[in-house]
Amino acid sequence: MSTPTETALARRWKMDVNMGDDLTPDWQPMIAITEFQPTWPPNIEDSGTYDTDGWKEQTKTAQEWQVELTFNRKKSPDSTTFSSVHEKLRLASFAYGSASEVGVRFYDRSGLPEAYTGKVLVEWEDQGGEYTALGQVQATLHGTGPLAPITNPVTP
Repeated sequence: MSTPTETALARRWKMDVNMGDDLTPDWQPMIAITEFQPTWPPNIEDSGTYDTDGWKEQTKTAQEWQVELTFNRKKSPDSTTFSSVHEKLRLASFAYGSASEVGVRFYDRSGLPEAYTGKVLVEWEDQGGEYTALGQVQATLHGTGPLAPITNPVTP
């Protein structure tokens, strides 16, 4: 095994959206991502007592996760439809209950072992802009339930 010497690039991330359901998933690529930032911070609570001689103790009591991404809004050449994957996220942002949950997976596009899957609730923010700007959306995908490590789907 060689010692790693190259720095990974931020654009290594690839994300797919489940256009099917839990029983018959249909993973389709999320296209035109320009920024991608996954986080999974723990909830840490102070669990120190008088018995710890003034030293704090910490206990992890919960975990949350989210993905913040920005993407260029893609439309058909005849301007009659948007990307079906983008539309899945937009429509979920208006829905309630199970219709508001979307399955996603994100992973290293070169096949390195980092890969995750989970369900999200979508916060959709059209970015607007000047007349010269591209149509962009900033979305925050709030994890609902666990973020599970998976085998990278592009691993040979």
